[in-house]
Amino acid sequence: MKIKLSIVLTALVLAAAAAPAQNQAQPPRKAEVPKAPEQPPKPEELADIAYDDSDLITVVKSLALRAELNVLFDPKLVATAAPADQIKVPAFRMTQVTPLQALEAILNNHSLVMVADPKTKTVRITAKDAAQQEPLVTRIVLLKNASPTNMASVLPAFVSTRVKVSTDSRTSQLIIAATEKEWEIINDLVEKLDTPMKQVLIEARIMESSRSPRSVKGIDWSGTLSAQNVSFGNGRVTGTATTTIPGTPVTTTTTLPSGSVVTSTSTPKFTTANALTTAIGGVGAGGFNLNTASGLTPAIGFLNADGVNAVLSFLNTDSETDLIATPRTVMMDGQTAKLSVTRAFPIFKITPGTAQTPAGSEITYTNLGTILEVSPRVAPDGRVMLKLTPEVSNIDGKDTQTINGQQNVANIYAIRRIETQVIIPSGDTLVMGGLINTTSTKAYRKVPLLGDIPGLGVAFRYEDKSRQKQNLIIFVTPTLIEAGHFQPSQPDFLGSEFPDSGTEFLKTKAPVQAADKERPFDSARPVPLRDLNKK
Repeated sequence: MKIKLSIVLTALVLAAAAAPAQNQAQPPRKAEVPKAPEQPPKPEELADIAYDDSDLITVVKSLALRAELNVLFDPKLVATAAPADQIKVPAFRMTQVTPLQALEAILNNHSLVMVADPKTKTVRITAKDAAQQEPLVTRIVLLKNASPTNMASVLPAFVSTRVKVSTDSRTSQLIIAATEKEWEIINDLVEKLDTPMKQVLIEARIMESSRSPRSVKGIDWSGTLSAQNVSFGNGRVTGTATTTIPGTPVTTTTTLPSGSVVTSTSTPKFTTANALTTAIGGVGAGGFNLNTASGLTPAIGFLNADGVNAVLSFLNTDSETDLIATPRTVMMDGQTAKLSVTRAFPIFKITPGTAQTPAGSEITYTNLGTILEVSPRVAPDGRVMLKLTPEVSNIDGKDTQTINGQQNVANIYAIRRIETQVIIPSGDTLVMGGLINTTSTKAYRKVPLLGDIPGLGVAFRYEDKSRQKQNLIIFVTPTLIEAGHFQPSQPDFLGSEFPDSGTEFLKTKAPVQAADKERPFDSARPVPLRDLNKK
């Protein structure tokens, strides 16, 4: 009974203690607003998407922006041999697709995939796993015109990094491992790039127009006096003149510079020549003595018209144009040809000796002559861009210099050179000129003392002036070679008979058939050893 009463009292005390806490003011509750029902995501609008040729990263960033995606590129894609920013995406157009669908299609075409990261709300662009990637197909591509090395350097820019390209320069082939989708791109590129190179026929004419005005005035007595054994100075010299005029007596009259006239009569014979001998020291038959204050005693014989070598002339001549070279060649578009018609001239380099080492010499050579370097580029409209460098060089005399007390002689080289670039229609001719080289010479001879006499000295002086002007003119004609300009020669030239003569050389005879002439060796057909033993 006491136990029950104590339990009841304890309960009443606890209830009384809890009553004040319940009577305290409670904070007001916030009014709950009912949540609106969740709306379904707005569907993406379909549109036509088109891009021009661009790189992969640019296309992916643009599509990700339109799809409202935050994209990050795997660093491995940038560190590969063909980084993503160098992978080219050909121009494409998609109709009625979303930006996300277009992005997935582009990535899938390059063996890439998007990996979403919910924590950072980003999408990472990375390469597909090996299990997810398409298998590679290996094929051999035979190139007909393009270089395998050049083609192998172009293809990786338009395909993924998985594509492997190897070259075989000996057979002009490419060994390529790629997916079926990438093979479509590769085949299209090879078809467009493996085209025959255009060829250009270059015809050049290098001419030199020389104008050489010459003025010769006076009488040149050097030939006459030397023929008559006449010398200037003290002493006794005998001069001899001959004539071969047969017939009756001939009278020859000669007017001397002093004004006196000497007449000589002789009868030439038919069988012998008439010799006239003059002795210096007195006037004799057929001779004269001319003493001067300086003691010169020239002896001059009586000469007829056939014996006189003195020439009085006023000569003005011009030389004609010379054709130096006419080079002609055929070259491929973009290649450089060098046409050279030169001679190698030695250059001696002498090293003086010392007490310890002997003197030595070294010989080097320089090419002098005509050199033409030409490089054509064919434009789509048929015009030809030419890069020309013509050069004409020759030895133009010698120069003497004294170095350390030693006289040295070296050649002087005259070089005329043009470097230019022009665009010219096929078949037209380019003319280049203006490279003028001028050389002036002057020769003056006279008889001592007599040539200085006023008025009369003209007869004893000789003046020769010449001036040579050389103008280099170059004609260049590029002609684009079209298909069919070159005809193939006889396929069996070695087996055909040699033409007889005349115009038969221009005709092609029918080849000798195998049935008419057996040949154990044929480049197109291997012959077993047992067949050779039977021969």
